[in-house]
Amino acid sequence: MGCVSIESLCRFRNLSEVPSHRQLRNSELLEQLRKAVDFRYIAIGGLDLEGYRIGRGCSIDTDMPPAYIDSYFGEKLGLSDPLVVQSLHRTTPLTEEEAFAIMAPSQRLRYLLRSYGIGQRVQIPLSRHGVVYGGVCFTREKPFKASELELLVFFSEPLHRAITKPLMDRFAAGALRLTSGELRCLELAGKGLTSEEIADASDYRTETINSYLKSATKKLGAANRAHAIAEAIRRQLIS
Repeated sequence: MGCVSIESLCRFRNLSEVPSHRQLRNSELLEQLRKAVDFRYIAIGGLDLEGYRIGRGCSIDTDMPPAYIDSYFGEKLGLSDPLVVQSLHRTTPLTEEEAFAIMAPSQRLRYLLRSYGIGQRVQIPLSRHGVVYGGVCFTREKPFKASELELLVFFSEPLHRAITKPLMDRFAAGALRLTSGELRCLELAGKGLTSEEIADASDYRTETINSYLKSATKKLGAANRAHAIAEAIRRQLIS
């Protein structure tokens, strides 16, 4: 089956219906990065949502060979792949060579990497508050230079955000169980409005607004209202 090409997310009612492994779609940022750094394949994994963080194989956008993806995930090699296992507990880039020196890979993994010409991999973890939620894997035949790796690290987070934006825009609020009222209050609060001003700009009473914002803050795992607004913006729930 490999990776599914998805033209539109409209036919999916929720995130669980979306195929886990998807064919990487075109991105202007990705094309610009390819011009700056030569790499063979790329895999963008994980979402900043409970149950969809990297390591579970629940969300992958990649241009790697479909047959390789079928074998890798069908045989659940990600559970023992040193590059994946080691990168789940760090926030700095990790090369395949470094990972294999820490933990020996299976012969099956070595065979697949060689057979499909994946090349040498480097994994760039993405984290929030010390928790790794995603990552971007780049591959090519020869190791990346320090300057190239620095550029890949710089672009990984915005690239991950750009590629996963359609998913987050459509499904993040539902996955977090945020209501339309909570989102509306977060959006208005994000524009600098107080609870009283939000009441004037909406049909909600001040008590309801405070309740919505308190509930949204809890669902987002935020410490306070300002933190909740920042989290909502970062997760692309509001603009």
